Amino acid sequence: MTLQLNPFILLNGHAQQAIEFYQEVLGAKLLFKQTAGEGPQNPDAPMSEEAKARIAHSVLRVGETDFFVADLEEGQVLHPGNGINICITADNTAEAEQLYHSLQKGGHVEIELGPTYFSPAYGMVTDKFGVAFQVFTKRGR
Repeated sequence: MTLQLNPFILLNGHAQQAIEFYQEVLGAKLLFKQTAGEGPQNPDAPMSEEAKARIAHSVLRVGETDFFVADLEEGQVLHPGNGINICITADNTAEAEQLYHSLQKGGHVEIELGPTYFSPAYGMVTDKFGVAFQVFTKRGR
């Protein structure tokens, strides 16, 4: 059996802004995007224009990793938590610093970026969408 695990970010009406943010900050490539209005419609339960504009599914790629961003359906409740986060591995300290500082704009710092016993530059930040990122830097070889 072959399994694939992908980070999936669920937001409450802000998925389009998050997609644009990750394209800018992480250099993400948008592979697929569909709004709820572009999907099949139930004539017995028409959607509002706001509901139609929500992102039903999107696929972004950073490096060799695909991740998903979507909005909750109207009426669903977002229950944020910090048990799951995304770890970004940078090749060098300069790249880690750029990612860390870009992701923290509008968000907040969990762990200041700095050297640790396991990385020349490591830190944690929660972005403006409530998504927690660990920024890890490879050691020089």
